[in-house]
Amino acid sequence: MVHNTPIPFFSHGVRLAGQCFRNTERLDLRQPGVIVTGSWLTVKEQMPEVYARRFAERGYTAFTFDFTGFGESGGEPRQAEIPDRKIADLIAAADFVSTFSGVDSRTLAHVAVCASAQYGLAALARGSRVCRFVSVAGWFHDAASVAPFYGGAEGVASRVASANAAIKRYTTSGVVDTVPAYNPGDPTAGMFFELDYYANPSRGAVSAWKNQMAVMSWWYWLTFDGKSAAERVSVPSLFIHSDGCVLPDNVRAVHAHLRGPKHLVWTEGSQTDFYDQPTHVDAAVDAADAFLKGAGS
Repeated sequence: MVHNTPIPFFSHGVRLAGQCFRNTERLDLRQPGVIVTGSWLTVKEQMPEVYARRFAERGYTAFTFDFTGFGESGGEPRQAEIPDRKIADLIAAADFVSTFSGVDSRTLAHVAVCASAQYGLAALARGSRVCRFVSVAGWFHDAASVAPFYGGAEGVASRVASANAAIKRYTTSGVVDTVPAYNPGDPTAGMFFELDYYANPSRGAVSAWKNQMAVMSWWYWLTFDGKSAAERVSVPSLFIHSDGCVLPDNVRAVHAHLRGPKHLVWTEGSQTDFYDQPTHVDAAVDAADAFLKGAGS
């Protein structure tokens, strides 16, 4: 049986909402620890909880949380995808989980699904306490590789202009302009193409998720460099990906530039298959579990 305990912690003075998953109520039983995070604009009740429960069933202490400005966590501006802020939260989460008596901090891992993988990589480059890194369908982009998702230079320019106006409004009045995080056919939305995961209440459209994105997010998202940190990361790392997932060439490049022990599992499936589909999640957890038990070998 998996026990789920809400545990708040703090990142730069902001209260963040965490959840701890363990298969035991004994607090003196030391287990390997794993922090699990998900895609951009999401909350802990989506793909992070799916993976956290799987890891807890296998004897890990799994920890999920809402990033600053999202879900049950505090912080302003709300619904803003700000990579630097999320990177700081990941470092704070690793510091916090490392204090648990019931966690073996010497093998603390971060399992990052989709976009949080590039933030996890950057956190490691900044000195995060995480000792093992696992990317599942990881999204790693820079300005050049992300632009085609949004119509190239013209689409990027339009969104950056909207973001600049939103940032000005926020800094002068405190008002946060928002658009849907997901709305197929709406070019102003964060995700504007059909994705069953975000449309389906039995998948990602859960009640805890707010389908909203701060317009200012475009500036931070479209200018972020999620690839270059690889050259400063030396912890044992595993990448689980496929040609059906996003930016496969970027994943190969990031993997190639890592300084430490590294493993690549190339499989099959689409991006959102790895968010919650049992066959893909179980295969990813199997690969991650085997890697974490033999990391560095």
